[in-house]
Amino acid sequence: MSRYDFIGDFLTSIRNASKAHKEKLTAPASVITVRIAELLKKEGFIENVKPFNDGNKNFVRIHLKYLSGGKKAAIQGLKRVSTPGLRRYVGYEEIPKVLGGFGIAILSTPKGVLTGRQAREAKAGGEILCTVW
Repeated sequence: MSRYDFIGDFLTSIRNASKAHKEKLTAPASVITVRIAELLKKEGFIENVKPFNDGNKNFVRIHLKYLSGGKKAAIQGLKRVSTPGLRRYVGYEEIPKVLGGFGIAILSTPKGVLTGRQAREAKAGGEILCTVW
């Protein structure tokens, strides 16, 4: 696994664990990946987030959420929009609505890592990191 794109690797770990119906996953943590996980928890896509330190390395433990008695994952799709090779920036008026408002866009703005709705309210554009539905 590449360690160049931490956000892409983090999102792939969540996507793979969700498709494999895992209860929880442990991934390397950075400030931005922990913030993304906290936003996913706040929006109801995951159950719990717990950052921890194992020696000299930081990790985050994520408890995934399933619907319909554990048969259907709350995260149906996860897409990395801005990549290290091609950054995607938008103004606050251009922030996309994912699936007509059923999903969320996560942005890195001057006011921090925010969901699309929060960025529109704060009138802050920025880099679209990913979309989740």
